[in-house]
Amino acid sequence: MSRTRRMFTAAQKAEFVRRHLKDQVPVSDLAAELDVQPSQIHQWVNAALSQLERAFEKTSKKPQRSAKKLEQLKDKKIFQLEEKLKDRNEVIAELMEANVKAKKLNGGL
Repeated sequence: MSRTRRMFTAAQKAEFVRRHLKDQVPVSDLAAELDVQPSQIHQWVNAALSQLERAFEKTSKKPQRSAKKLEQLKDKKIFQLEEKLKDRNEVIAELMEANVKAKKLNGGL
C-alpha cells in the first residue's frame, strides 16, 4: 500500500528548523513527530544555513543603477523638459500675437 506524498509549506519547514536550532529539539524527535526520515530534516537545516547570508544583506527598495544609466536618465529628463518649454513658448507667442491683433482691431494700440 503506497502513501501519498505529503508537502510541507515553507513556513512549516522553517518552524521545524527553528525548533531544532533554537529550542534544541533533537532531529530524531522532530522526525518521529512528522513521520519523516531524519535526513529530510537535515536537508531542511542545510538549506536554511546555506541561505543565511541573505538575512544580513542590506535590502533597498530601489535597484542600484550605474552612474552611466543615471546620467542617461537625467539627460532624457532634461530633453523632455526643454521640449515642453519650447512648446509652451510657441503657444505663448501665438497668444501674444493674437492679443496684439485684437487690440489693433479694437483701436487699443
